[in-house]
Amino acid sequence: MVLRPSAPDTGIVFRRVDCPPGRNAIAVSPANWVEASLCTVLRNAHDVQIRTVEHLLAALHGCGIHNALIEIDGPEVPILDGSAAPFVAHILATGLRRQDAPLNVARILKPVEVSRNGAVARLLPASSLQIAFEIDFDDAAIGHQARAFDMANGAFLRELSDCRTFCRRADVETMRQNGLALGGTLDNAVVFDGGRVLTPGGLRRPDEPVRHKMLDAMGDLYVMGRPLVGRYEGVRAGHALTGLLLQKLCATPDAYEIVTCDLPQRIRLPGAGISLRDLPLSA
Repeated sequence: MVLRPSAPDTGIVFRRVDCPPGRNAIAVSPANWVEASLCTVLRNAHDVQIRTVEHLLAALHGCGIHNALIEIDGPEVPILDGSAAPFVAHILATGLRRQDAPLNVARILKPVEVSRNGAVARLLPASSLQIAFEIDFDDAAIGHQARAFDMANGAFLRELSDCRTFCRRADVETMRQNGLALGGTLDNAVVFDGGRVLTPGGLRRPDEPVRHKMLDAMGDLYVMGRPLVGRYEGVRAGHALTGLLLQKLCATPDAYEIVTCDLPQRIRLPGAGISLRDLPLSA
């Protein structure tokens, strides 16, 4: 997989280099979102798709990268260690190219909400991107967790970027019986079994699961194709519900507006003023 800079206002685009030219570009946009439960999937009009984009999109969002071409030779983004930190580290080590061009954002004007089976995802007006999340699992090692952060001033890098995907041992066994997650190991996911953490070294943070759900939301919200200015709240939500929330937002024109960022707003977007020093030591 190779990340390349692209021109202003072109957004984030995946190019499947293993597919025929002219049919292999997949723009990151709600129009290309496909509902899936275990990851975020995008598919173009030629039925070419890319899966598990959420951690990379979270890294791009958190680093303030608004235009990029991602060349990849398969249908799935590498999972790496299960977090966004390896992507962030490589991006910042390579360096960012500042673009002298206006930046348009989607500003939330009124609440939008979706729910399913007791899970809720909503967007509310706010002066910056804020993410709040709540989870509740029967497993004693997870239990009830809740967190909220303003994503300005490098908060994504410091607070969320190193938090890994997680699952329960029973889920792993079910997925493998169905031919899924065959490449998953204890090196790229935190696996829980009741009150135990099976992954060597344990948790990076006591509330790593809810922070990872916030990381996922950071990536899923970037499917909007541009930065969002508003507050996202998730209660037991997942990839599918956040995607449905964006679809409902796009179908509710008076719930948001596209505006050009002024300087005070721009410096409160994720990615403003970040550096490698913002990455946690675990990254």
